[in-house]
Amino acid sequence: MSDSTRPSLAGFFEGTNPTPPVHLGTRYDASGNFLAEPGNTVVCHLVEGSPSEGAIVAIRGRMRAMPDADRLAFTPVSSLHMTLFQGIIEYRRRLPFWPHDIALDTGIDEMTRLLLERLEGFQGLGAFRIKATGVTPNGLNVAGATPEDERVMRAWRDALTVPFGYRHPDHDGYVFHITLAYQIRRLADDRAPEWQALFDDCMDLLAREAPVIELKAPAFCAFRDMKHFEELLVLG
Repeated sequence: MSDSTRPSLAGFFEGTNPTPPVHLGTRYDASGNFLAEPGNTVVCHLVEGSPSEGAIVAIRGRMRAMPDADRLAFTPVSSLHMTLFQGIIEYRRRLPFWPHDIALDTGIDEMTRLLLERLEGFQGLGAFRIKATGVTPNGLNVAGATPEDERVMRAWRDALTVPFGYRHPDHDGYVFHITLAYQIRRLADDRAPEWQALFDDCMDLLAREAPVIELKAPAFCAFRDMKHFEELLVLG
């Protein structure tokens, strides 16, 4: 991957980003244990047993084998997914991250029930395929495998603003991704070459073994933490 196309790693290192990771203390603790953070979401899980899942699991293993991987909290393999549309979450009870017509103090379980009702009969926008566009300490950045796939993914997001009743500020520029880990501590600056070399190798692996990443159909899911996303309704 050329320097012009690889994602910047600047924000993951101490010298360029000394601020604490945004989810530390709410999503996971300083030991890497995931904390209760209930909510719901629309995701596409990886296809279990597929070649692309195998390649992504291999990348996860390579990351975990790095000497300083204790600075990362890894999500379970069974939870791996691409978020298509962000649902509501306990620690984000404010507009425009919440349905404009539902009270901000509504319980999470009730919110999930209400949104599930709204999604019954939701007409999907069709199938799409994705590819990896880069690897970072958080995981894979992905996009539509073709411009048409990207258009369909964005159309899904636009359509889902109606039943969810909100549109996040990053709605149009949202970077699709598959999270493998969260940062507990920023990485040391002198480790940047090793991490960059790893991620370049990982992109080569994906180009060989998973030029297209296989996903299950979009599903509305509930979660209690980042370890499991329970599919409640397959959409479209």
